Amino acid sequence: MTSYAAAGVDIEAGDRAVELMKSKVARSRRPEVVDDASGFAGLFDVSALLKFRRPLLATSTDGVGTKVMLASKLGKHDTIGIDLVGMVVDDLVVCGAEPLFMTDYIACGKVVPERIAEIVGGVAEGCRQAGCALVGGETAEHPGAMGPDEYDLAGAGTGVVEADELLGPDRVRAGDVVVAMASSGVHSNGYSLVRHIIKTAGLGLESQIPEFGRTLGEELLEPTRIYSLDCLALTAHVPVRAYAHITGGGLTANLARSLPGSVDAVLDRSSWTVPPVFTVLGEAGKVPQAELDKTFNLGVGMAAIVPAEDADKALELLATRGVPSWVLGEIVPGTGEARYR
Repeated sequence: MTSYAAAGVDIEAGDRAVELMKSKVARSRRPEVVDDASGFAGLFDVSALLKFRRPLLATSTDGVGTKVMLASKLGKHDTIGIDLVGMVVDDLVVCGAEPLFMTDYIACGKVVPERIAEIVGGVAEGCRQAGCALVGGETAEHPGAMGPDEYDLAGAGTGVVEADELLGPDRVRAGDVVVAMASSGVHSNGYSLVRHIIKTAGLGLESQIPEFGRTLGEELLEPTRIYSLDCLALTAHVPVRAYAHITGGGLTANLARSLPGSVDAVLDRSSWTVPPVFTVLGEAGKVPQAELDKTFNLGVGMAAIVPAEDADKALELLATRGVPSWVLGEIVPGTGEARYR
């Protein structure tokens, strides 16, 4: 007999996954979340925005790239959702927006309820860390298009910022300084190169790496640091000019996006020590420095541009929040480029 299940789609497994993830999603709830009895939509009470003079909604969407392939290969699915949230909300906060809520989408070859619940549990934990709510999502089973153990995930987030508090290049001035916030590792960019290095250098994910104090796989699956609440706290503490989320393209390319055409950001390589994961990968893959620069964050996950006189206050605030930070460089007259000395 022909049926949906015979075609490879298990509706009951999907329902079971929803039941398993409910308690985890509840941990990300905000007071503005309104229950939708039908479950077809996520509801958010925007009357909270009435306190704004001119609220601007900000939105961002992203995925986690081929990092999911390592998570799948290692059978560890509870942190990849944190990566997803980090990639979305830390784009939102660059303009000064407070992340309000997110939705997620998971496509897989076969719904394994426990695995889906772990993935969504990670998304919910990321939302908790970011201070936003996970208000809905979708899991789609694609037999034939994806293998039984394959999956991919994406998400979209919405935030809000007061119009006259919008951060960006127009606020940046010569004489400002660049404050770096440490990354937790590779984050979620450059994993196609990472996988190529692993393959060509014959590295094993289960190999113990002395420089890491753990296995290569454990190091590479370290979840993305989420900066949104730290950035919002910093903006409330000092007059931040702009932020730059350091993702694909590396430090200089992303920082240049937050500069006007009248200045340059001049960065000092000696101001920090590049984490071992990048030097190990670079040496194993014989990757030129220029390629490392434009592919990885090299230890800087977020950068803030602040007035020079407020740099110490910024560093002190970030230290109290457990975010390693340092003065990375300065803003000088130029043509809108970020470069090393």
